[in-house]
Amino acid sequence: MSRRTFLASTAAVVVVAALAAWLVSPETLFERLRWVAADPIRFVAVLTLVALVRPLLAWPTTLLAVIVGYTQSLTWAPVALALVVVSSVPPYFFGRHIRGDSGRFAAAGERFVDTAGDVRSVAASRLFPAPSDIVSVGAGIADVRFRSYVLGTAVGETPWVIGGILVGGSLGALTADSLTGLFDVRLVAAAAAVGVLLLAGPLYRYVSKRNVELR
Repeated sequence: MSRRTFLASTAAVVVVAALAAWLVSPETLFERLRWVAADPIRFVAVLTLVALVRPLLAWPTTLLAVIVGYTQSLTWAPVALALVVVSSVPPYFFGRHIRGDSGRFAAAGERFVDTAGDVRSVAASRLFPAPSDIVSVGAGIADVRFRSYVLGTAVGETPWVIGGILVGGSLGALTADSLTGLFDVRLVAAAAAVGVLLLAGPLYRYVSKRNVELR
């Protein structure tokens, strides 16, 4: 892919995402949420479609878990987790698509993934309170194997999904404004701490190896 093609495709994605986010808000879905949730098959089908287009709408992945928790019980956690994983696939493949033009970033990502391991690097990255789609694109650029990417995403997103379901179940009314500051700071800190512990050893080995190479 040429640099001009890369820039054009990236700009097109950004424009489409901005327009979609401007034209469609979470409230549009929330207005009919109870009707959708009345039929489990219809509920899963609709949320699957929402999960697939979510990256273009610039919605956080955790919103899917909040929606599930708002209408269903915690027993639906596996469904919510599956929706989050499905929703993370399009950004991953976008990262794979542009990796040839990512130069040093792609090379550095591949070296770190080789050191930390595919599953561990993705799972740990998901535990940090960072934008999910950035992690997904980065994994694609770093050439993480798809199966490992899916497994790592499922492991790393589990606490966020459970937290999202619990938050959704506690909300009397679900609006975009009510999604601000959803998670207790203790959950965020604990998840980030686990992510640091998972990456501490590999990161030390990676930095040590790079220092040896640069000498």
